[in-house]
Amino acid sequence: MSALQTISIQVSPSAAKAYRNASVPERKKMELLLSLRLLEVARVRKPLAEVMREISRSAQENGLTPEILAELIKD
Repeated sequence: MSALQTISIQVSPSAAKAYRNASVPERKKMELLLSLRLLEVARVRKPLAEVMREISRSAQENGLTPEILAELIKD
């Protein structure tokens, strides 16, 4: 496995706050999930709308309700 690299991405203020407030183990999980998702999107080259539907479906299956989502994206 190659060494990890740092990148910067823009996220909503709520997402940034959630990351900053997470414990170190939770942050590592978030980073791993983002890394895997970025690789998946880059490899598959699906249309953005399809990727967004898959993310939405996965989030709902993992307990993300419309109310929680609204709170996360609220600026």
